[in-house]
Amino acid sequence: MQKIFLLLLYAGFSTHQIQKIERLMPNMLNPPYAFSKFKKIRSLFNHNPAVQKKFQLLEQLNYDVILDDLRQKNIKVVDMTSAYYPHLLKEIFDPPYVLFCKGNLQLLNHTNQTLSIVGARMHTVYTTQALEYLFPYFETKKLIIVSGLASGTDALAHQYAISHHLSTIGVLAFGHDYHYPQNTKHLRNQIEKMSLTVSEYPPHTPPSRYRFPERNRIISGVSKGVFVTEAKEKSGALITIDQALEQNRNVYVLPGTMFDTHTKGNLMRAKEGAEIVLGAADILKDYE
Repeated sequence: MQKIFLLLLYAGFSTHQIQKIERLMPNMLNPPYAFSKFKKIRSLFNHNPAVQKKFQLLEQLNYDVILDDLRQKNIKVVDMTSAYYPHLLKEIFDPPYVLFCKGNLQLLNHTNQTLSIVGARMHTVYTTQALEYLFPYFETKKLIIVSGLASGTDALAHQYAISHHLSTIGVLAFGHDYHYPQNTKHLRNQIEKMSLTVSEYPPHTPPSRYRFPERNRIISGVSKGVFVTEAKEKSGALITIDQALEQNRNVYVLPGTMFDTHTKGNLMRAKEGAEIVLGAADILKDYE
């Protein structure tokens, strides 16, 4: 494990801040130089009090204490040097330096079978009917279903995966010590016993609004394809679609009518290259 990245994350540095440090000072984070040259790195951020506080915290952290806490919580750390780090995730523009994982790490080695399913929190019966129809076909291909453990479509996708004996990965937008929303906490417990939850955030990181869009790039990043059931014109699910398109993932959308606001986002993205799903074959052809 690359010790320095774990410590930086625990000190509160974001993926983008660590990337900035790497750009400013190439190789500065690589052993054996990382710790001895922190003063030089720190001087680049003298104008930023918030970052200076993170450097102060960094000096107080104890690596062994952190590892012991993670072991007690049954949280495993997967960084880019690990054989478990998903190869698809390495391909994106801003991959997380570390994944905090709880459950079956083996799932991370099978991302060619991953399909993320996202959509509306307040979905209609259309989403339910579509997933009821499609999941028996997904079961035949042993797909691994990825979603974000939110209310609505996310929860439904995880539940259908479990009921169809498929593995499922829940991507958290906060650390493992927290959960949001509370109505999917039991579902998360099921997933961690049978499948896997992952987060790019240390366990003590609370939910925050800006972390949910950050999380979405991981949902699409670990997935071979992204399937959107219902998305309004300004739906949060469109963030995941846009990131998937940028990441060169297969993107699938349910069709809708020009009068249905619940699928207006679907039609917009279909115009931009997303594939319209008229049946299971439209998705499964990419999982042969």
